[in-house]
Amino acid sequence: MGNEDIVRLFEEFAVLLELTGANSFRVLANAKVARAAEASTIDLVHLARSDPKALSNIDGIGGGSAAKIVEFVTTGAVKELIELRTQVPAGLPALLGLPGVGPKSVRLLWQERGIVDLASLESALAEGRLQGLAGFGPKKIQNLHDGIAFLKTAVGRVRIDDALVVAESAITHLRDAGVVDQIEFAGSLRRGKETIGDVDLVAVAANAPRAMESFCSMPGVAKVLVTGPTKSSVRMEDGIQVDLRIVPEHAFGAALLYFTGSKEHNVLLRGRAQQRGLRLNEYGLFEDDGLDAPQDRRAPLASRTEKELYEALGLAWAEPELREVRPLDEVCGHAPLVTVADIRAELHAHTTESDGSMPLLELVQRAKDRGFHTLAVTDHSRSSVQANGLSIDRLLRQIDAVREAEARVGGIRVLAGSEVDILVDGSLDYPDDVLAQLDLVVASPHASLRQAPDLATARLVRAARHPLVHILGHPTGRLVNGRPGLELDMHAVIAAARESGVALEINAHPARLDLRDLHARMAIEAGVPLAIDCDVHARDGFDVLGYGVQVARRAGAGPEQVINAWDAARLHAWIAARRGR
Repeated sequence: MGNEDIVRLFEEFAVLLELTGANSFRVLANAKVARAAEASTIDLVHLARSDPKALSNIDGIGGGSAAKIVEFVTTGAVKELIELRTQVPAGLPALLGLPGVGPKSVRLLWQERGIVDLASLESALAEGRLQGLAGFGPKKIQNLHDGIAFLKTAVGRVRIDDALVVAESAITHLRDAGVVDQIEFAGSLRRGKETIGDVDLVAVAANAPRAMESFCSMPGVAKVLVTGPTKSSVRMEDGIQVDLRIVPEHAFGAALLYFTGSKEHNVLLRGRAQQRGLRLNEYGLFEDDGLDAPQDRRAPLASRTEKELYEALGLAWAEPELREVRPLDEVCGHAPLVTVADIRAELHAHTTESDGSMPLLELVQRAKDRGFHTLAVTDHSRSSVQANGLSIDRLLRQIDAVREAEARVGGIRVLAGSEVDILVDGSLDYPDDVLAQLDLVVASPHASLRQAPDLATARLVRAARHPLVHILGHPTGRLVNGRPGLELDMHAVIAAARESGVALEINAHPARLDLRDLHARMAIEAGVPLAIDCDVHARDGFDVLGYGVQVARRAGAGPEQVINAWDAARLHAWIAARRGR
């Protein structure tokens, strides 16, 4: 049990309360607890057991919510939620996944037409039983038909790399067509989240109808979901939904800020505006004169750029990756975050000796061409049979080959390393006398990724305490949208890393992104250094670096916290210190 279980608990509370018609304050309060638990670097389960009164000291968690957390941690359930579940048909929450359908509509369908799940909604539509239902005119009924078809083909949340390809393709198409003057992607993609629900584009266009026509007819569009003068939505052939909003040039910054989010960050900004007698929305920042006229008809105090909006609110700029559930004073004016340009070394890379596609010399040359001062060659160890892991003899021969490659290419330091398997008991795949001959050891879990949490935690803690390990590679072994990986007590793993001076890896491959952002933030707060590695296997393997950097930025990492953003002298001094030489 961990924070993620508490997140799911309160998310379910919020949904069920909405469907039963509870007042909005209760719904929002539970949603707020879910977001607070999601953003917390504190082990709330441990806190509930050791110091339950301290739970209510956490911003967003009140006394009643703290009591529910304690009940959940103690008994594995919450009586109030069990009772709430009996009031709502099990299939009803799924209807909230229909585009444009909110809790009020779902509740009306349930109470007035007896619709309890997707199948009963389809039957009601086929039989014409929604006709005459208040608020369900022909257009909304057709939207329900389309929404059901969409749900059946939608792909859910997609990996950030897949969403970015779609976003960049759409932006390139619209720019090449000459129909937009400004355009940026927004939403969770701009905030760098690991998975994306849909792609949001914000644009300025002198001829909005022409821009919308070009957008709806661009290559790869499977269906136009809705089109209008200021917003159109399409579903691509791969199932990803893309929304385009056309805004006035003077309101571009306000719209980009609003549609980037997050919802919680926008709420904080609006609250600050209200405290100053102002009103903030997607059109800009206005004097709050109490009139009902649309805000975009008044002269805004600020609207053209995000920077001027923050300044008008007395705030410094907030990087998009930080705009989550964090107080404004933590994210506005934050110390500079790490950038792709800061990364000067790759400490996790594979060659054709194991499962990479580049021979050693090509790998070294490509790293040098990127301007890196250091490359660690870390082919798999012997237990990774499926990855052609190196036997001890092959590893020793590779050490010699690495030395020769460094001399032959020149201008880059090449380290002889290994990605050594962490075995099920936490021991390493090579004996210590072999590990001692390597310049760098990345210890990673690859097998038995469904271990019980206590065993998995003990396994990683033991590896972190090994005196010859430099970096824990992709510590949970998860795959985004694939497998959950090891369920670890990350606080214990981070504590072990801190005690032994080991760095934790953010694996930049978009299939991994492991550490995830919250765990990376926990490491930073504990003073544990990070390594952002591409886990290079293919010729384009270095190109995924930006995804790992975004994870680090979401965690609040600057160059100081990332060892491969350090200069060569500092990095190599740190590596040598781990060996006491």
